[in-house]
Amino acid sequence: MFTLLFALTPALWQGPILIRPVSTIKTDFPSPPVVLTIAGSDSSAGAGIQADLKTFAAHGVYGINALTAVVAETPGAVAAVFALDPTLLHHQLKEIETFFPLAAAKTGMLANGDLVEVVIDFFEANRGIPLVIDPVIRAGTGTRLLDRRGLEQMKTRLFPLARLVTPNLPEAEVLLGTKIDGAAALAAAPRQLSERYGCDFLVKGGHLDKGDEVTDHAWIGREAVVFSRSRLAVPDVHGTGCTLSAAITAQLAQGREMAAAIRRATKYLAAALAQHYRWTVGDRTIEALKHFPDGVDFT
Repeated sequence: MFTLLFALTPALWQGPILIRPVSTIKTDFPSPPVVLTIAGSDSSAGAGIQADLKTFAAHGVYGINALTAVVAETPGAVAAVFALDPTLLHHQLKEIETFFPLAAAKTGMLANGDLVEVVIDFFEANRGIPLVIDPVIRAGTGTRLLDRRGLEQMKTRLFPLARLVTPNLPEAEVLLGTKIDGAAALAAAPRQLSERYGCDFLVKGGHLDKGDEVTDHAWIGREAVVFSRSRLAVPDVHGTGCTLSAAITAQLAQGREMAAAIRRATKYLAAALAQHYRWTVGDRTIEALKHFPDGVDFT
């Protein structure tokens, strides 16, 4: 009995417990910018918070995260979606706000109105943090990833807090409430969205056609900016939207202006696509972005 008590209560015989400082080791290595992602977890790690953190690391920034939801999925199939309690998201963001000097932030999947409300409160209290919003509304499979109340709150209260919103073509159509059916409509969309929602927009044109070039259109600082690149002969790989918005956020954290940040992020995504991974299991083929592509430096 005495031996058991002695083993379970070390404080009784070891004296007072000393609280040591977190670190007393000096380092000459510079600390990188800290970048936050608020998004859902993707079990395939090709999109969501996993893609964001890998992209941040590839760009030489220190990524931290606040989780909104857990999604059981593989590329092309969503099996289940579980949104977390908004109180847990609040606590994650409170700890981050207290201890980290944030250089930039992005949002991805926010799931529902209660979680969007927590995110709005955070950025209203931290308006100096450059915010990039990837307006995740539906998965590529059609599964809804943001409820109607959350979408309305995002449009009316979160967008005005952002530096940039990065919808793909279907998302831009939802935000505009009209079909984007050609190059002229695509070119006009960013300005229309900016005038409606009060922030800059980048509308990605990859879904528009299957020509030799992909053209993205932006409205930045009341000016139209066009980003064109050669279309790669690769499949529609999972996670490109998350990865592009995360790369833009990392570039902003490093002090680049918006147009330069988008150009570098687009170049990075092209390399991650060109060098994408492929695995075959039975009669199925799974493909994923290579978030650390060889032969390029995006830091």
